Formats: sequence, C-alpha cells, structure tokens
Amino acid sequence: MLLAGKVAIVTGAGQGIGQACALRVAKEGAKVAVCDVNDKAGERVVKAIEAKGGAAAFVHCDVSKPADVTAALATALKAFKRVDVLVNNAGVVDDAPFLDLPLQELDRVLGINLRGSFLMAQAVARQMVSQSKGRTGKPAGAIVNMSSVNERFGLPDHVAYSMSKGGVSQLTKAMAVSLAPYGIRVNAVGPGTIDTPLLKDVVKDKAFRAKVLSRTPLGRFGKPEEIAAIVAWLASDEASYVTGTTVFADGGRLPLNYVMPVQDAD
Repeated sequence: MLLAGKVAIVTGAGQGIGQACALRVAKEGAKVAVCDVNDKAGERVVKAIEAKGGAAAFVHCDVSKPADVTAALATALKAFKRVDVLVNNAGVVDDAPFLDLPLQELDRVLGINLRGSFLMAQAVARQMVSQSKGRTGKPAGAIVNMSSVNERFGLPDHVAYSMSKGGVSQLTKAMAVSLAPYGIRVNAVGPGTIDTPLLKDVVKDKAFRAKVLSRTPLGRFGKPEEIAAIVAWLASDEASYVTGTTVFADGGRLPLNYVMPVQDAD
C-alpha cells in the first residue's frame, strides 16, 4: 500500500472527486480525516471507509474560515496524532459572465478555492514542520492541491473559478519552493471534465454534452477514481522527487487546438 502508516486530511471529501480521494488514500493504508461542510455526506464517507476496514473520522470544516481550519486540524490531531498528507480539494464554481459577476460571488469562490487552500495548507505545513523536529531536507509530508485545466483556460461564464485555479497553480509553485527545505512536497492535479454528480446536472442536454466531448480527444469524461489515483501517487513516496508541478488528467484537452468528431453524445 502506497500510504501505509500515514495520516491524511482530505477537504471537500463528502462527494465527487473529494470522496474518491478519501476512499483511495484509505485503500492505500492511510487514516483519513474527512473534511466537509456537509455533515451527512462526510459521515457517509467515513462509514464507507470503516466498512472496508479503514480508519476515518469526520471533521466539519469551512476552509474559508480560519477558525474552522484551526479546529479541523486540532480534531484530526486528536484522532490520529499527526498529519502526513493534505489533499486540498474543497472548491466551488460560479456561473456568471464577467460583466455580471457580483463582488459577493467573486469573494465566495476565491475565499473557498484559493484562500481556503492557502489557509489549510499553511496550518498543515506548520504541523508537518513541527513533527519533523527541524530535520531539514528529510521527508516531512506531502500536499496535493486540486487545480483544474482552467488554471490555463479562461472561461467567460466561470470567471471567478478560472481566477481561483490560476491562483492555486501559483500557490502550488510558491509553496513547493518555500517548503522544500523542510522536506514537504507540494503538487497539484488539474482535472478536465470529470463525471461527478455536479456534471450530471450540467450535461443532461445532448448538444452541450456533444460540445464538451468535442474538446476531449479520448472521447469520454474522466472518473473521480482516476483523479484519486493520481492524488494517491503524488502523496506517496513513489513521487518523492516530484514537487511544484501540476499533473493534468484531462483526456488530452490541453494539447488540443481544435475539436474532435463526436460519435455519440448519449
């Protein structure tokens, strides 16, 4: 198992990619602090991990609030004594064109996606440094931020989201350089279009589904489990010489400068 004996915190772990990440790192042997604002969803993930023989605890946490972040870390430490891995997954999406984007909505998205990633990473990194007892250069932990292909692309109707993921990209790089002397690796994963509950509502329209698939050379949506597999690898010692990078899992979307024929949008 890639993460045997490790303790992981996964934010936004109640559904979708976050849930898949929590389940995968548990499968790889980690004890998991499942963080979410949805208590029922988070508890459901904990039960799923425990049903497979893993160890997990639910932690209510709004990552945009410093007090919640502090309390979440304290709860995780009380349950598992240490933290070795952080999966910074919590995030939200806006749905307004640039000219109509309200300041309140901009603040909400940046507060969770970017500020929240910073707050959680800083708190966990400080704990990791403390655990390492100042052993400079020794492996002390791994942080995986959840970015998106939209750290590269600009979306006219998801302006705040695009901004936030561009920020996550730079945050990942800055953290990696800053924390490398402490033995903490920091990377990100940039998913393309992933088949989550949120996507199911968006792609019910056949024409829109075809449009999405036309920009994806592999011709299908990704699965949350495929993103979770990359996260688990980046968090493990198998990726011990990887830091400061974003691994894109997008079905070939980034290299595409055209559209692909769609055989069947159903």
